[in-house]
Amino acid sequence: MSHDLIISGIHLELTEALKVTVSQKMERLFKHETRILRLRIELERTGSKDHLGEFIAKGHIIMSGPELIVSVESEDLYKSIDLLVDKLDRKLRRRSRLIKVKRHHPHEIEFPADLPKVSWA
Repeated sequence: MSHDLIISGIHLELTEALKVTVSQKMERLFKHETRILRLRIELERTGSKDHLGEFIAKGHIIMSGPELIVSVESEDLYKSIDLLVDKLDRKLRRRSRLIKVKRHHPHEIEFPADLPKVSWA
């Protein structure tokens, strides 16, 4: 199954093993949400001297409605990828839950203007 997944590296060389790892982990998101149009992953290595939070993984999920954008920072690249997948998955689940709540519990629309009351009798 081919999905629109874009993986890019910033100050980091993307090896084939790294690309395969990211695609396998991101497959979980495509299984949970079929309406994802595009998933863009950016892996970045910061040039910090203290070596804490050396790798940043950013994820952009493009789907109908507002984009979901998540960023995770850690000292290990693979740990950053795992944390990113978990965080994106939580955001997707929250979004789908909110859509279900809105669908099953519609609320009345309040107009800010004073409208005259009309009786249908």
